[in-house]
Parts: sequence; structure tokens; C-alpha cells
Amino acid sequence: MKEYKVVTPKLGLRNRVQNFEDILNQYAREGWTVKSIAVNWTSVVFERDKN
Repeated sequence: MKEYKVVTPKLGLRNRVQNFEDILNQYAREGWTVKSIAVNWTSVVFERDKN
């Protein structure tokens, strides 16, 4: 069974790309994989196997 998480990243005005990369890496360390990224990075859907 899979579980999903929808995140609306708060990136700020400076270092947007770096902040976005940090968010993706943070969730990857927790076992999440990116399922979808909305236009303009407004939301990200993550997926992982439920324990």
C-alpha cells in the first residue's frame, strides 16, 4: 500500500532553487519519492510505501 503527501513549499524570494532542492532532499531522506511537481513549484506530491 502507498501513502502520499502534498506539500506547498515556502521558498522565499532568494535562493528559490536551492531552497526547493533542500526540501526535495529532506523528504528523500525520509523515504519519499516525487510523484508530481505542479507548475511554478506551487505544490509537490510525494509517494512512499506505507509501513
